[in-house]
Amino acid sequence: MGMSRKKLVIDTDPGIDDGMAVLIAMNSEEVDIIGLTTVFGNVYTPTATRNAFKLLEIAGRTQIPVAEGAQRTFAGIEKDWVADFVHGDDGFGNMNFPDVKGEKDSRSAADFLIELVREQPGEICILALGPVTNLALAMQQDPSFARNLGELVILGGAFFVNGNVNPATEANFFGDPEAADFVFGHSAKIKVVGLDVTHSCTFTGSELKGLHGKGRFGTFLSSITAFYLKYHQDSYDMDAVYVHDPAALAVVLWPSLFTWRPGQIRVLTESVARGMSVMDTQLKRWNRPHPWTDRPKVQVAVAVNAQEVTQRLLQRMGA
Repeated sequence: MGMSRKKLVIDTDPGIDDGMAVLIAMNSEEVDIIGLTTVFGNVYTPTATRNAFKLLEIAGRTQIPVAEGAQRTFAGIEKDWVADFVHGDDGFGNMNFPDVKGEKDSRSAADFLIELVREQPGEICILALGPVTNLALAMQQDPSFARNLGELVILGGAFFVNGNVNPATEANFFGDPEAADFVFGHSAKIKVVGLDVTHSCTFTGSELKGLHGKGRFGTFLSSITAFYLKYHQDSYDMDAVYVHDPAALAVVLWPSLFTWRPGQIRVLTESVARGMSVMDTQLKRWNRPHPWTDRPKVQVAVAVNAQEVTQRLLQRMGA
């Protein structure tokens, strides 16, 4: 009997490492990609949509629908900051590729997700690679959405390590902390992949340069990652890049390579630590209720077989 393929929607803000993850997914028989939804984060939402079409063109998968998502946060705040210093103004390392023609789905990202999950309850896996605004909107608009999800894998958080926006906060949760806190309050079908494990996974500069000329995507990925590598050299003094988004995809593909801890999560929406993710690790019986008490328990990645994950991802990038 053949392997059952997961039906996967990628909610994305491409972004250089999003580009890696999306193209690796296109090279992975474990998943059937049935849609891309876009959100702000690494770039503003319209640029994310444009880049989604570019990735589909490169992969030869232009039949996959793209639904454009939120341009404001869950609290209705206009986005005035994106990570262009990490990914370039165009999201692809300032390579300034020609625009790709593509027709957006007529539905918003939230409506697109709601309809897919309603039509195929328990079957849809969503990989959220940016702020989870679209997911929060879907859960708010349709109370059955969270219940009917198959699985939600979220890239975000820094639970037992420093953040990457500031010492407290990881970028995706910083981008929309109200959305993140809302989502963690509404579903137990969540796996969270934060900096605790993504900082264990790296691609070296030589590995990225070595992708040139390999497979369908290697030259494109080698080209766009030069800007990303320079950011890591300047910010971390390392001749390598952290593998954030592809590591989150690895959870969808090979969950057994990760070690998990169950717990309830709050994301701070106020204070100097706005966006900080705090987990009740279930190691104490509390003597009174607290703001974590009634939240669903989710699975948080706390360790990873980094060598195996990065080797498999690199192989797919150059296949």
